[in-house]
Amino acid sequence: MSRPSRADAERNRLRVLDVAEEQFAERGDAVQMAEVARAAGVGVGTVYRHFPNRQALVEAITERRFARILTFVEERCLPQPDTRGALLCFLTHVGEVHEQGRGLSGVIEATFGSTAPRGEVGAALLAVGETLVSRGRADGALRDDVTVADLYMTVGAVAILSRDSIGDWRRFVDITLDGLRPR
Repeated sequence: MSRPSRADAERNRLRVLDVAEEQFAERGDAVQMAEVARAAGVGVGTVYRHFPNRQALVEAITERRFARILTFVEERCLPQPDTRGALLCFLTHVGEVHEQGRGLSGVIEATFGSTAPRGEVGAALLAVGETLVSRGRADGALRDDVTVADLYMTVGAVAILSRDSIGDWRRFVDITLDGLRPR
């Protein structure tokens, strides 16, 4: 019996991640590892070889989700010359990610007790937030007393509002950005 090549193994790992992410987004916490394996077209042993338990699978999906958010913000939001536009871009993207992946957000929160980014990606997102806040204070788009903690409190609120479908999260973003402007 031959062992799969590294390229095959990596393709299987990515396929499992893609399928698990889709299933968690659609069905939330009800998804089982065997269902992921079946939908990915691999054996359950392949799933467990890459992800020894459900938490490891959710962690990999979570890290990938936040890495995608980081990439989006770095490539699409930070380059915008208008700080308010960059912040609107960032907050809107966060809202859309959570709105489209409600089930996945619930799985992440159930697994880790929070949907906040962690690790290196979390630190990188904080650095991006600090860049936006510093830029906004310098160019007059934000009040001088606005901190990165204020921005991430807003990010968390947008995530909850969009994930849980509580009111109009886009209106909340507009009102909040207006409130962060200098008086």
